Amino acid sequence: MKYIFVTGGVVSSLGKGLAASSLGTLLELRGLRVIMQKFDPYLNIDPGTMNPYEHGEVYVLDDGAETDLDLGHYERFTHTNLSKLNNLTSGQVYQSVLDKERAGKYQGRTVQVIPHVTNEIKARMHEVAEKMGGDVIITEIGGTVGDIEGLPFLEAIRQFGHEVGVGNVLYIHATLVPYIKAAQELKTKPTQQSIAKLREIGIAPHIILCRTEHPLDLDVREKISLFGNVPIESVVEVRDVKHTIYEVPLKLHEERLDDNVCRILNLNTPQPDLARWRGFVQRVIHPTHHVRIGVVGKYIELQDAYKSIYESLTHAGAANDCKVDIVRVDAESIEKAGPELYLAGLQGILIPGGFGDRGTEGKITAARYAREKGIPYFGVCLGMQIAVIEFARNVCGLKEATSTEFDKTTPHPVISLMEEQKKVKQLGGTMRLGSWVTDLVPGSKAYELYHSATITERHRHRYEFNSDYKELMEGKGLLISGTSPKGDLAEIIELPAHPYFVACQFHPEFLSKPNNPHPLFHGFVKAAMKHHAAADPGC
Repeated sequence: MKYIFVTGGVVSSLGKGLAASSLGTLLELRGLRVIMQKFDPYLNIDPGTMNPYEHGEVYVLDDGAETDLDLGHYERFTHTNLSKLNNLTSGQVYQSVLDKERAGKYQGRTVQVIPHVTNEIKARMHEVAEKMGGDVIITEIGGTVGDIEGLPFLEAIRQFGHEVGVGNVLYIHATLVPYIKAAQELKTKPTQQSIAKLREIGIAPHIILCRTEHPLDLDVREKISLFGNVPIESVVEVRDVKHTIYEVPLKLHEERLDDNVCRILNLNTPQPDLARWRGFVQRVIHPTHHVRIGVVGKYIELQDAYKSIYESLTHAGAANDCKVDIVRVDAESIEKAGPELYLAGLQGILIPGGFGDRGTEGKITAARYAREKGIPYFGVCLGMQIAVIEFARNVCGLKEATSTEFDKTTPHPVISLMEEQKKVKQLGGTMRLGSWVTDLVPGSKAYELYHSATITERHRHRYEFNSDYKELMEGKGLLISGTSPKGDLAEIIELPAHPYFVACQFHPEFLSKPNNPHPLFHGFVKAAMKHHAAADPGC
């Protein structure tokens, strides 16, 4: 087993997760089995209760673990199927250590960061290696070198490298090489100081990833090589890509990152076959068709809040040889100015998941606009609940219909709290989470898209369709095309009389991959293309 650790310095948001994922892609394409994991220094147990403004989206795994969005990159860029083992936070570490202390497992010894906390971190590395196997484990350390919260993790990976020995561990450090416009030159001092800080901790990086907006000339590379104490070929340029994040593996391969990794770790592998990956990237960059799809949400100004939604639309677009222009629509703006200003001219409308009542009426208006105008509609989690509320109000005549999440006293709770959720007091990790089975109705749009009678999808919600209203709504034309195996929970709804009106209670975006788009996203983009062609035959 070989171990790769990816750290970052100077500033956050350098793209460590993308770099780690891209390296995983390259090593997989060399025939290696790659396992990915993320260590996050924050004290939260997981990001499940964190504000999207602080953390972006919460990515859910098959086993129900609520994790960092970088695990979404890991699963999209590689074939690894992750679990709660693959995301460790300081909160989890300290909780485990203190639970053991209370249980007397330290036999009365003084509990300290070294060795007890660091041992807990190292134990997770060994557990992943033993339970998941593989040839290489790539571990990204969240935060920035110098952060006080991250010190135990850095100390743990230093110790771990000493224990597994030279040739079995590799440290990659990502830094910023800023361009100073007034001087018209790149500055290496932040990188030098970041590496010096890392070496103070006892870690000497083998490879330095230099995030930069300009090419690294030979002089800059030699300077970083000298002060970073690495061969010049281990100074890797990581420039901003022009079109799509899926170019990153190709750029890193051009910089010979995977060659260097294999050389340092004594991995005898063939060169990666990048043909299929290049083909996908080319379809993203040079598509034949294009559509405009509006994503209506309340965190719309945040790129990371709906990260997996956006990536899934990219995957589906490439599969349909189509560029998807994503139009971000603030739900509250629709409430103030009406739908026509923001939704006219779109070929598709998507409402993603979310919590709380802010922007709800704007989303309901958007769903009605899509239904009445015949525009392809796709609702995800809350987006399904919104579609149900809109249908209940404007088709079934239940004017006060809503969710008990928004109004506990509503006379028509068409969306209500799940029975097992009514006694839940603690917020973190208590929703319906992880993979659940859904049975599909033969002849439905969902059945047609999946080509299967049974599917498994990932969930993250507390509220459900109220089955007391099933007969009324189905009588008015709504089809519940997917249910739980017992038939008591509605998982997919659709309107058969509409060109494409599909909404699901689960999160399909967590299962979409570059060369394997999710069926519901694929069908949605295809329907948007058809809608566009009907409106403009020359498109």
